[in-house]
Amino acid sequence: MGHEFVGIIHEIGDAVTTLSIGDRVFSPFTTSCDNCFYCKRGITCRCEKGNLYGWISKGKGIQGAQAEYIRVPLASTTLVKVPQDINDNVALLLGDVLSTGYFCAQNGLGHEFSDNDVVVVIGCGPVGLMAIAATIFLGAKSVYAIDCVEERLKIAQEFGANIINFVECDPLNKIKELTDGRGADVVLEVVGNPSALELAFNILRTSGVISSVGVHNSTTFPFSPASGYDKNLTYKSGRCPVKHILTKSIPLALSKKFDFEKIITHTLKLSDGEKAYNIFDKKLDGCIKVVFKI
Repeated sequence: MGHEFVGIIHEIGDAVTTLSIGDRVFSPFTTSCDNCFYCKRGITCRCEKGNLYGWISKGKGIQGAQAEYIRVPLASTTLVKVPQDINDNVALLLGDVLSTGYFCAQNGLGHEFSDNDVVVVIGCGPVGLMAIAATIFLGAKSVYAIDCVEERLKIAQEFGANIINFVECDPLNKIKELTDGRGADVVLEVVGNPSALELAFNILRTSGVISSVGVHNSTTFPFSPASGYDKNLTYKSGRCPVKHILTKSIPLALSKKFDFEKIITHTLKLSDGEKAYNIFDKKLDGCIKVVFKI
């Protein structure tokens, strides 16, 4: 918890050379050194010295940002000064959901993408909505968004997607009908459960691409290696290397085509944390994303 934040630098250590007290900054959701094997290859999310905010296991890790102050290790190579034309809310999204959505879209579209390809996004939560925006930003013309929450589908439609409410319509049949029985060229899976990944596989055409950024806890796949082989499947998955991808996600954030702040439906004080979690957990009052403001 608490791995997205934007704020003002209050204090710096002797090793910090690129930042000053008073700078307005945001952070990727993982810290990174910019110098290890993985950082040098752009995989900053797997930095050998890095940590994920809000994840502590066996005494190791770093606290999240749901607090008045946060300690940032590797600050010089982790924190990012907020561009002048980006407000705090959008900067906050760059630290995870906006960049992760871009990463998902980029992995799905790849170098063989045609703007006439059919792209399906499964899941229209914050990351899914960002993936929709990124997909359209990158040139896709036929984007279909699958969810059952009307508030999410409304924003997906405003961003430019064709919407499919899976309670009212079978998405598999719908996409098959639209593609002469083939299936989607690209599927972005942004949910993180086996049923969503199974739908992604079933809805995909032969030799299509699945890009998955949903965080899965299952240790097995809902489709077999044999069925993946038979479909000539390309499957891409993993954590977004936010620091590395910012050169691409920041232009998306600066785009005037999408009102990204619409996904922030609730802003509460940190002292209202229990109320905020209840709203988010039960999806009350059209909740999509909750932000704490201090």
